[in-house]
Parts: sequence; C-alpha cells; structure tokens
Amino acid sequence: MEKLYAKDSETILKEFQTTEKGLSDKEVEKRMESFGNNALKEKKRKGILKVFLNQFKDLLVGILIVAGIISIITDNVESTLVIFIVILLNAILGTVQYFKAEQSLEALKSLTAAKCRVIRNGVKQEILSKDIVPGDILFLEAGDLIAADGRIIENHSLQVNESSLTGESLAVEKSVEVLSDGEIPLSERKNMVFGGTLVTYGRAIAVVTATGMDSELGNIANLMENTKAKETPLQKSLDKFSGKLAIIIITICIIVFVLEIYRNESILNALMFAVALAVAAIPEALSSIVTIVLALGTEKMAKENAIIKDLKAVEGLGAVSVICSDKTGTLTQNKMTVQKVYVDNKLIEGRELKKDNLAHTFLINNALLCNDSVTVEGKEIGDPTEVALVNLGEELHLDELVIREKYQRISEIPFDSDRKLMSTVNIVNNKSVLFTKGALDALINKVNYLTTSDGVRRLSDEERKKIILVNKQLSEQGLRILAFAYKELQDREEITKEDENDYVFTGLISMIDPPRLESKDAVYKCIMAGIKPVMITGDNKVTAVAIAKEIGIMSKGDIAIEGLEIDKLNDEQLKDKVKNIAVYARVSPEHKIRIVRAWQALGEIVAMTGDGVNDAPALKQADIGVAMGITGTEVSKDAASVILTDDNFSTIVKAVENGRNIYNNIKNSIKFLLSGNLSAIIAVLYSAIINLPMPFAAVHLLFINLLTDSMPAIAIGMEKSNGNLLMEKPRGRNESILNKELLKIVAFEGIIISIFTIISFYGGNPHLNPKAASTMAFSTLCLARLFHGFNCRGNKSIFKLGITTNIYTIFAFCIGVLLLSIVLFMPPLKQVFNVVSLRGNQYLLLIFCAIMPTVIIQLLKIIVLYKKVQNK
Repeated sequence: MEKLYAKDSETILKEFQTTEKGLSDKEVEKRMESFGNNALKEKKRKGILKVFLNQFKDLLVGILIVAGIISIITDNVESTLVIFIVILLNAILGTVQYFKAEQSLEALKSLTAAKCRVIRNGVKQEILSKDIVPGDILFLEAGDLIAADGRIIENHSLQVNESSLTGESLAVEKSVEVLSDGEIPLSERKNMVFGGTLVTYGRAIAVVTATGMDSELGNIANLMENTKAKETPLQKSLDKFSGKLAIIIITICIIVFVLEIYRNESILNALMFAVALAVAAIPEALSSIVTIVLALGTEKMAKENAIIKDLKAVEGLGAVSVICSDKTGTLTQNKMTVQKVYVDNKLIEGRELKKDNLAHTFLINNALLCNDSVTVEGKEIGDPTEVALVNLGEELHLDELVIREKYQRISEIPFDSDRKLMSTVNIVNNKSVLFTKGALDALINKVNYLTTSDGVRRLSDEERKKIILVNKQLSEQGLRILAFAYKELQDREEITKEDENDYVFTGLISMIDPPRLESKDAVYKCIMAGIKPVMITGDNKVTAVAIAKEIGIMSKGDIAIEGLEIDKLNDEQLKDKVKNIAVYARVSPEHKIRIVRAWQALGEIVAMTGDGVNDAPALKQADIGVAMGITGTEVSKDAASVILTDDNFSTIVKAVENGRNIYNNIKNSIKFLLSGNLSAIIAVLYSAIINLPMPFAAVHLLFINLLTDSMPAIAIGMEKSNGNLLMEKPRGRNESILNKELLKIVAFEGIIISIFTIISFYGGNPHLNPKAASTMAFSTLCLARLFHGFNCRGNKSIFKLGITTNIYTIFAFCIGVLLLSIVLFMPPLKQVFNVVSLRGNQYLLLIFCAIMPTVIIQLLKIIVLYKKVQNK
C-alpha cells in the first residue's frame, strides 16, 4: 500500500495532479468516470420476485403443495383452493415482512450527513459527499463528518474523532508533518484524515486521496465478505423440526396409503386418506404464526428503541448468554463531564465550585477563556474536553459567550502535541492576562505561584508535590486531567511560546465520559439473567477498568487485557482465558472477531455491540450483532441484526427480556398447534386401523388449522411477560424448542383431545351415518382446540394467569366459535365443508366432548402447582 503519510504536501499535489485551487469541472467528470461515486458498494438487494419465491423453499410447504396436487387429481377442488390460498398467504406475509425491515434501514440511512466543502475552479463550494473525487481540495472544520480519505496540506489545530474506525474515543490531534516511511498504524497517521470520522476541533485543508471502496472504510467493509452471518437458535430449531416432521409425515402417509390399498380401497380413496393425514399433520399456519408473533415483537421493540432487521433475531436475543459491549456511547454518555476539581489546595466535586470564592473564580474564568468550544441552542461544538468545561460553566450559571465578550481575546497560541499547552491573551480589568491550560507534566515546572481564596502567594515545594500526587491519583481512576494557570503581561498583544512561564497555578480539573445513569442497573439485570457482560473498547485500559468497576462489569476475580496481550495468545489459550476477562482495551477488528469466536467455541450465544466500521466484522460473526443507530456507520448497521436508536446498553437488556418472552410465547403457540394436530392424526390413524370411514375431510382440517387455530395461536403469542424472565438462566445453544418435556405435554394433550373427538365421532354413528359422524368429529375437534388455546397460555392454570389478562385469547375464542357456527348453520357453506345438520342431543355431546379436555388439563395444572407449593 502506498504510504501517503511519508510524502510531503507538494509531492501529494503532484501525484494527484491537482493544485490548491482545486480541480476543474472537466477533470472532475473524468475522475468520476474512473473512480465512480464516493459511496460504499452495497450488496445487490434481492428483488421482490426472488424474496417471494424463497418463501416456498420450506420442506413442509413442499409436502403441502404435493397434497394440493393430489387433491386436484381426486377432484377435491375445495381442498385444493384452500391449500394453495394458504401457501400463497404465507409467501405474501414473509415477503411483506422482509421489505418492511428493509424500509426501517432506509429510514436510518437518511440520517447520514451528505455534504462537504471543496475548492473547484478556484472557488470554494458545497457539494454532495457522493460527488467528491480523488484530487479534490477538501475544507474541514469542527462538526464536519469527513467525506473521504485525505492527506492534510494545511492544519490549524485539527482534532478528529476516529472512533468509527479505530474504537479510540478521544480525538486525534492532526498535523501536516511528514511521517516515517515505516509501517504506521492507522491511529497514528497524524497527517491523514479518513472518511466517516468526525472533526471535533480546529480546521484544515486536505487533498482527497481515496474515495468509496478504496478508502479505509471500504477496506474494512471488504472484510465483511469473509465473515458468515449466524443462524439464530430458533431458526436452527425450526429448520431441524421441519425436517424431522416432514420425514415422519411422509413415512406415516406411505404406511396409511399401503394399508388402505391392502384393504382393497381404490387408489383415489387411499390417496385421499393420505392427503387428509398430511393436512392433519402439517401445522400449515406455523410459519405464519411464528412470523406474526416475531413481527409483533419487532413493533414492541421498535417502541423501546430497538429496530430488528431480521425477525428471528428477536428470539435470538432471548437466548444470549454473553454481551460484548462497546464502552463509549453504549455504556457511557459519550460526553466528557467534569468530575473532581483541585483548587485552593482542596479536592472537591466540580459542582461545589463557588462564584464568590476568588480561587474558584480564577479557575472558572481560566477554563472558559482558554477554550474554543461553544454551546449554541443546545448544540455542542468543539473538542469534548473543552465542551465539558463550558458545560461546567453552565452548571454554575455562567455563559461562556458572555464571559468572552466581557474579557475579549486579543491573541492566542493554539494547542499542539509537542508542548501540550494552549494559551490565550484576554483583556481583564484593562490588563493583558495570559491564560494557559494543558497537561500537568508540561505546566508544573512553569508555575511559581498559587491562587488561594485569600489571594496569590508563592507555591511551596510541598504544595507542588501535592499537586503532582493529586494528578497521579486522579489519573489512576481513569480520569483525564487538565491543569490551569495564568499570568499578567505588560500590556502586550502578541505572545510567543517563550512567554509560557512564571505562571500562577489556578487548579486541576478532571473529567471522564461517565456511565449512563441506567448502565449499572442494566448490567446488574444482565448478571441476574445469567448473562456475562464484557467490555470491548479502543480506549486505554485504566479508563476502561474504572468504568467497568463502577457499573459492575468488572468484579473480584475478573481481569482486563489489551490487544497486544491478545496477540500473544493462540485461539486455544484465548478460549481458556476468556471466561475470566471482563475488559478488553486497545483492540483491533481482528481481536474482536477472535473474542466472539472464543465464546462461541465454549457453546455460548454471543451478542456484540458496535458503531464503527471496525466493529462490523465482529457484528457479523456474533450470533446477534447490535449496531448503534445514532453514532453507527452504515457498514456496522448493515452487518448487524439489531439497531439501537438510542445507542443505550439498557435497551439491549430490555430486548433480551422481550426476546425471552417471545420465545416462550412461540413455544406455547407451537405446543398449541402440535397438540391439536396430533389429536387429528390419532383420530385419522385410529379410523384407518379399525377400518372406519374417514373422520375428517381435508377441508375440515384446513379450516381448523388455518382459521380457528391461527387466531388462538397468535393470541398466545401476545401473552405478557410474567416479570421473572430475567431471573432465569439463558437456554443452551443446542437446546431445541421441542425438548422432551414439551413433547411429553404435546403427546398427553393431543391424546386427551383425540379420545374425546373419537367419542364424539362414535356419537354420530360412523357406520350408519358417516357424514353426521364426520360433522360431529370435525365440530368437536374444532371447538376442543379453541378451548385448548386457554390451556397453552402458560404453565400455570388459567385462574392463576388471570382469565382477562390476555384479552386477545377471549377474542380469538369468540371469533373461532362464530366461524364454526357459520359453517355448521349456513346452507351454502354446509355443502362446501361437507357437514350436515345434527340433532339436539348430538350438539350437547359434542360440546361436552369439546370442553372435557380443557377441564382435565386445568385440573392437572392446579394439582401440579399445589404440589410445587407444598414441596417449597
């Protein structure tokens, strides 16, 4: 790679065939053809047709299509229509949901800054960032989002926040100086600027050297192609379940078909039996119901500041056992704030400064006058540390603009990294006063006096030692410290670096990007939920550890390591250590991927948060990638499956709770569907084995599965959290949604419903009046499954859960009964659904048989709960 940082400005201008007057319009056109737009290459988006066709790839859908074709062959037009309408509705629903998620992302992309200032044809002008080309002369000042990579040719104290690329939260001071021609890390290329980073202070002019996919942003975006996105546990579980169920259905259908042929049934009748069994076994609405429940979850999460890109990520969040979180902006406020202040020989809180104390006044004026940042209409402009000083003034009801108007600046020496100081000259009470701020090690040997509440006096050796000791103690707490001093001048406007001596020391001000108020509680909830929170940051170890300890991420026995230490460990050694590491500092994108993989190798489900391009590969590698909506780059948002619109760690914890609740609800919905379908399978198999007429037409089963079952299943999916979900441990990576316990319950409940369905079938006399018997079996099964919806709301009895706490289950039951009544009593529909009128006592029998399974199941739940209470 060409080392542009090792070349001087003149060479750079020559190489890029440009001048300080910029490019001509004709040259821009030529370069636009060569280099293209200044934009990251987006993956080709799936077309609507491709997304629609992808919905038919499911094996169960394939079986249903075959069942539909057999229905055509056997002249069952109604069944065929219903089957294909179902398949079509499922496909439409999946397609709509896919594009709905895409729209959420497009809305977020519109928030990105899109303009920059350049010189073209010798004239300064504003253009769209996408239209910038290599060789353009780019103007930068505080508040600008840099449009492309460039080499600085003129610098005026430029400072840039490069956290989107490097993870470093503090701004980098830039220069025009030529650097060594050796390999220099990105974070140390002081004479270069990079696209997607933010100017926090000063101004500069740069030659654009790389745009689009040739930029540093583009380089990291290319890493994404080598990282595969992970399937969520639910996705794996449902795919596994679909595969197993498909094999079972095909096997049983073949057995029943062969059995019917052996009994001398016609091939068409045998096929009809097989089709009825397939329709009974396949939970046609399962895919739609899971999608709807997940979609409802995404809407709820969106209201709580989490946009879900991939529906299955909703449930995946509920399975998370490790959260690797960025520090800046996610766990912290992303805003430097004044903490301790050393003034008048005392260490106090910043808010304890008093305007009527002489020493305090000198320090406050020093902080506001030797400062270039401002806060205008709530917008903070300038270096974060200087903004913190302005905010301190506002806390004390001092307006920096008023103070600066009163004590006008007449000269200055900007901050530079060599002397580590900034100085201004202001007129105070008709005298020229030199105010200076900077690092204590650069200032301490230049001060000879001290401001106290009683006035100015000479600084003693003991006091000098105490200042150095306090500075050290504050540094060890991870605080950033500025020292302040001043001196009166002999009525001069111009100053030089030689004037920066013989100062009066006014004080030390320490600051930090403090934790968000809710972070500590969120971390506590994580730990209670059995989730390991881990901090991964580009910041220094001392600051990271201080924050981690304060919010509870780091506790006794935990350790912190830096990227250089990770380099010394192979993957196996890192895997052995990873459980005890709570904080990772100074890490690179490669380190982040290794950390995620180490946890995954231990069988953990990992969520990774991030906002920078440097985070994107790890976001994709993680089981659940969580990007920041406010500060996040487009590459990080594209890599993630969840986007936080408030950049807040506590939102992840809320999302985990929602995810667990949604998983439980989906599990209960699946239990409802499978137990109901099993009861139909048992009834069909029973009839086939003892040579009875078929108890259901295929259209009966489709009516139950799609209409009367769908609404209770969705209603179950809307059950509220029981409030204790975060007290439970996360489920294992390989735990199936259909575990042994759930399958036992499904089997028991399915058998109970099938027994009463068969009793009702006999009540219709299948030998003498098969149509009446079929009507009885269909009506009983339909009504029993509607009642069963109340059983599947949770593990507790309906009385413990509360009958009206999920009003949707009552609505679903009522609508289901209404639909069944319409089919049974409306003459045109009676013919379509192959039902006949029943006698009064038959209606009573079917109602009794429909209610009894729920009565038995509820009694068992009450007994089981009672036993649990007794055992406690």
